[in-house]
Amino acid sequence: MFVVDDESDPEDFRIQVEVVGDCGRLLLDDPPYPEGLTRAISLTSDDAILGHKVRRLEARVAVDDGEVIHALHRAGYRREGRLRQAGSRGDGWMDEFVYSRLATDEIYTRTGHTGMLDSVLPTKRVISHVLVHDGVGRVLMCETTYKPDWELPGGVVEPVESPHAGAVRECREELGVTIDIPATPVLIDWMPPALGWSDAIEFIYDAGVVEPSLAAIMNPADGEIGHLHWVDPADVPAHVTELSARRIAAILADSTPRATENGFSL
Repeated sequence: MFVVDDESDPEDFRIQVEVVGDCGRLLLDDPPYPEGLTRAISLTSDDAILGHKVRRLEARVAVDDGEVIHALHRAGYRREGRLRQAGSRGDGWMDEFVYSRLATDEIYTRTGHTGMLDSVLPTKRVISHVLVHDGVGRVLMCETTYKPDWELPGGVVEPVESPHAGAVRECREELGVTIDIPATPVLIDWMPPALGWSDAIEFIYDAGVVEPSLAAIMNPADGEIGHLHWVDPADVPAHVTELSARRIAAILADSTPRATENGFSL
C-alpha cells in the first residue's frame, strides 16, 4: 500500500489516495474545502490512474455533503450505491454514497458526462402486466407462491427492455405460451410507495379474448406461480390488492388508453 498526496492548495488541503494492488480509495481532509476542490480531485485521480496505474478509484461521501458530491460529479466519478449508516457523525450514524472512477471510463467528454449523470439521476421500477379474458368474460389471474394477493400475468421489466417486450417475456415465462399483446397499453399507472417498495410505473396491456386452444395449454411455467385462475370480474377484489382491483375494474369499464395515478383518473 502507498499513499498519493496532493498538497498544491495554498491552504495545505490534502487529498490522499490509498492504494492496494490496482485499486485505490480517495480520502479527503475534513472541511472547510478549498475553492479548487474539483480541480484537486481531478488532478489527484488522474495522477493515480496515469502515474500509478490504478485501475479503480473509490470514494465514499456523506449523502448530505453536497460540496464533495458536486466535485466528484465534475471529476467524472459515477455513483454505485448507498451504504446505510456506514459512517459516524457526532453521536449518530449517517448514510454514505459510494462513487467510483475506472481507468477505462471516459471522463472529459460528453459521453463521460452523461455516463456520470446516468448513475446519479432518479430511476424507477417499470412493471408490465397483461389483462387476458376467456370467452365468457373471466379474467386470468396468477396465484403466486410468495404473497397472498394474486396478480395479472406479468412482472418487472428488465434493464434495457421495453415495457411491451417485458410483457411478452413475462407472460411466456409465467404461462408457458406466447400471447399476442397489442403495442399500446390500455393503462399507464403511477404506483406510490407501499409495502417496502419504492414507487413505480406500471404498463397494463389488454390482450383481449385468448383462443380456447391456447388457454387449454396454459400452465404455471414459473416457480413463483402456484396456480392459474379464470376469475369472474365480481370476484377479482377478493383476491387482489385495492390498487389492482381499481385498475382492473377501470379497464373492464372503459378500454380507452389513458394514464392514472394510484389507480385513479387524473
